Amino acid sequence: MNYPDKIDLHMHTTVSDGTDTPEELLIRVRKANLDAFSVTDHDAIRSSEIIQNRLRTDDPLFIPGSEFSCKDERGKYHILGYAYDLKAQPIRHLVMKCHERRMTKVWDRLDALEKVYGIVFPEEEIMKLLSRNNPGKPHMANLMVKYGYSETKEIAIEQFIDKLPVKSRYIRPEEAIRAILESGGIPVLAHPSYGSGSQMIIGKEMEDRLIRLMEYGLQGIEAYYSQFTEVLVKELVELAGKYSLYVTAGSDYHGKNKVNELGVTLLGSVSDGPQGLRNFLEKVIEISAERKDI
Repeated sequence: MNYPDKIDLHMHTTVSDGTDTPEELLIRVRKANLDAFSVTDHDAIRSSEIIQNRLRTDDPLFIPGSEFSCKDERGKYHILGYAYDLKAQPIRHLVMKCHERRMTKVWDRLDALEKVYGIVFPEEEIMKLLSRNNPGKPHMANLMVKYGYSETKEIAIEQFIDKLPVKSRYIRPEEAIRAILESGGIPVLAHPSYGSGSQMIIGKEMEDRLIRLMEYGLQGIEAYYSQFTEVLVKELVELAGKYSLYVTAGSDYHGKNKVNELGVTLLGSVSDGPQGLRNFLEKVIEISAERKDI
């Protein structure tokens, strides 16, 4: 197959914490002339279902995707799932479980904001918040800015929401990886060098983390990422080669909620890197031919 020059396999819509609807994102993808793309909303598959049903024959290769927030005793992880069967029960069960935990966390945070800081939102705003597919910290932070509790969304998250005494509610990485695999998909570690908060994971710590996740079935890493440096990209590309992992590239585009630009992935910053990405895309096409739904 020809190696695509322009791909973006990490983007978000209003189904999670982006500002573009799935339909609007598809229009942006067409205007950007991408060769391949994926939408990876947090703990959700709805955006992939919507876009897949709106594809034209001349659209770029579309790969169904999701991004699952995970945590275990050693840290936090974002696990990307690609090319899974949208109708498979394991992935749908995982999404439902994540949604239930997310909604419980929303109530916990609303309660804590009132008890700790005296922050209260109008009832109609709370109803709007709860009606979202996957409400999270950015949505609450925007409300805090709207009602004068914080100057910026970033301050609201870092100085208020992240400091709330709220019980952690995450799935474990092995649970996400297993559901993706059982649904015929490819599990990939998102922005591997970034841990919790400002934590940077490199060197032996990075390699040990990959080895441990590979034991659960991890198959790839997002080596090309919009906010990485070339040094980080090079390290991850080399690790992918060493352990025969697939490589993906993503911008982490969120529309107006982040500065990340659609299609900007640092792909090409390391000249010897594309082999793992070619292998990934070839595997996706193989899955597509077998299932005929991508």
